[in-house]
Amino acid sequence: MGGSDVNLAELIGSRICHDLISPIGAITNGLELLDMVGAVQGPEMELISGSVGSAGARIRFFRVAFGSAGDQPLGRTEVADLLKDVERAGRVRVHWNLTDAVPRNQVKLAFLALMCCESAMPMGGDVRISAHGDKWEVTGTADKLNVDGDLWKHVVTGRFPNKITPAQVQFALLPESATAMGRKVAVETASTRVTLRF
Repeated sequence: MGGSDVNLAELIGSRICHDLISPIGAITNGLELLDMVGAVQGPEMELISGSVGSAGARIRFFRVAFGSAGDQPLGRTEVADLLKDVERAGRVRVHWNLTDAVPRNQVKLAFLALMCCESAMPMGGDVRISAHGDKWEVTGTADKLNVDGDLWKHVVTGRFPNKITPAQVQFALLPESATAMGRKVAVETASTRVTLRF
């Protein structure tokens, strides 16, 4: 996958997320109106509302992770709120340990690294995202990890011996996106911890 392929993938990701966020927002607004007039209540409404909320949160997350990203800043509150919404639908707790606004393209790398960590934590766990100067670190910890050795070993180079599946696309995009920003990915794995640095 070359630089132009990554750019095309980012444009596709941006387009899909852009086209999906409007109808999901309209459904959310419709549900709020139904709730205000008391037209529908009960567990069915809660299920629909929760599912739409989760879908909207994931789309906003994917828009940053897979979409095109420049160096426009994203503030701590915006990122923390987005991660909180995503957290509600999953088993992983995310700790965004940055206080200042940071460039969107760096948040993109952090989100891709977060997705890599999530893939190793099927039973849930904690992911801590921090930056010291220009160096970022994303660490996932869990009592039980399921680390795919081929993916984690080769995420450093971006060249994988086996075909990447859709569920593993973050492992291919992370090193390519990092290279496009002049960065390299480093990996460290242990029995209860995985760490990605860039």
